[in-house]
Amino acid sequence: MPSSCDSLMEDIEDMVSSSDPTPHERQSARKSIIPRSRKKKELLSDEELQADSLIPGTQKIWMKTWGCSHNNSDGEYMAGQLAASGYKMTDDPTEADVWLLNSCTVKNPAEDHFRNSIKKAQDQEKKVVVAGCVPQAQPRMDYLKGLSIIGVQQIDRVVEVVDEAVKGHSVRLLGQKKDGGRRLGGARLDLPKIRKNPLIEIISINTGCLNACTYCKTKHARGDLASYPIEELVERARQSFQEGVCEIWLTSEDTGAYGRDIGTDLPTLLWRLVEEIPEGAMLRLGMTNPPYILEHLEEMAKILNHPRVYAFLHVPVQSASDSVLMDMKREYCIDDFKRVVDFLKERVPGVTIATDIICGFPGETEEDFQATIDLVKAYRFPSLFINQFYPRPGTPAARMEQVAAHVKKQRTKELSQVFHSYNPYDHKVGERQHVLVTEESFDSQYYVAHNKYYEQVLVPKRVEFKGKMIVVDIYEAGKHFMKGKPVEDSKPFTPSIAMPLQKGEVSGLLQVSTYMHGSCRAPPAPPCTKEQIWVLVLG
Repeated sequence: MPSSCDSLMEDIEDMVSSSDPTPHERQSARKSIIPRSRKKKELLSDEELQADSLIPGTQKIWMKTWGCSHNNSDGEYMAGQLAASGYKMTDDPTEADVWLLNSCTVKNPAEDHFRNSIKKAQDQEKKVVVAGCVPQAQPRMDYLKGLSIIGVQQIDRVVEVVDEAVKGHSVRLLGQKKDGGRRLGGARLDLPKIRKNPLIEIISINTGCLNACTYCKTKHARGDLASYPIEELVERARQSFQEGVCEIWLTSEDTGAYGRDIGTDLPTLLWRLVEEIPEGAMLRLGMTNPPYILEHLEEMAKILNHPRVYAFLHVPVQSASDSVLMDMKREYCIDDFKRVVDFLKERVPGVTIATDIICGFPGETEEDFQATIDLVKAYRFPSLFINQFYPRPGTPAARMEQVAAHVKKQRTKELSQVFHSYNPYDHKVGERQHVLVTEESFDSQYYVAHNKYYEQVLVPKRVEFKGKMIVVDIYEAGKHFMKGKPVEDSKPFTPSIAMPLQKGEVSGLLQVSTYMHGSCRAPPAPPCTKEQIWVLVLG
């Protein structure tokens, strides 16, 4: 067995023998160990120090996640499995023995941060394990040489990879999960996880997509569409509610394409999930591209009108120019996008439509860009993600003739000015709204709640409001939020059917299931405190 950290293992099975203890056995053994007392001045020998340092499962791990909610969900699962196996998650990178870096490949800046973090870890002589879309798409990048890699469909084996990294081995698991030749959605949904927010469960309903957008690097990592079966998703939602969750986010690279590979569709899934949502709890649907939602507009309007589903949909348009959309290979025209938005606005009064726009895509003319400006002025999107185009290596768009950097920058600035020229919530001042309180504001001065339309409402930071549905009167509106005053004679309503888990507590340990070489899941580790878990998401 190689011992050098530069050695490369393509399959971890080659190095885990039948005589090695399973995670379950390792955890049980720890409980029966009685430490030998030492005299204060007694020094450990070099051999003892080396042996202690190589016992997997005793180290501290610092994890950082970049990117989308799908990546965030993967990070939660990896943290949960590591904590359940005995590792300690820490929010202090300097005290950690291992850095687990979960990457995003959508934009150059995110990858730059990822690469810089690897160098920083190496400078501090930390063990490094990388995950996410960057190493999955480009595992042979020079700066990844010698590092252990967890592929996006291999997150259920994070403990094994970290175990081997601790021993000094380099392990790379990049394979796809298949059943009878059919690609699966990914790792099992019932694995242990540590929710970043104990009140919110993020469920990945599928991975990959059916498109081949010329600018997209994520496709290289996540691949073609692979959906989870409806029953598994319903069971995951049911388990989440039993752990005190009051809000569920459905995520994927394209939720609208869900089920096309397994003979079902998104509305069928949503109607099944709605049956499981307790009164007062809410479901938020993730991003969907226009082509696939067009077929389900009638049903989607009915679902978005359901009292336990946020009337919110994220539909990226990227450009209002058909010429640019064709070069992007987006597989729809601007009239398709307008049809989706117009239909939902008519059938779901007050619906929030969020969208994305890329400024300065190769070949974009002033006329093309003006069409996009006109679209934003006409629809006044309350939530708009503006992105200056970055050519991603290996994509067709990177080989196209580029728009000058100063032009891209100017267009991004101009579109941002248009977006900030209107206030979408001013007319809501004076309204009385029911809002679900789930988060804390960045400045820690307020709790963050959302109304039926997933509009952000800041409310007083009173502990009895957290995780509750409350009634507020809107008294102030900003660009991205409203402020609400609780109605005095109303009582907070509790949607959770069970007490929420503590911050950092491992989810999913109550069920007995098998993973990692067929062994039973390790018994619950003591809950991680707020100080022991750190998962940051950067766009």
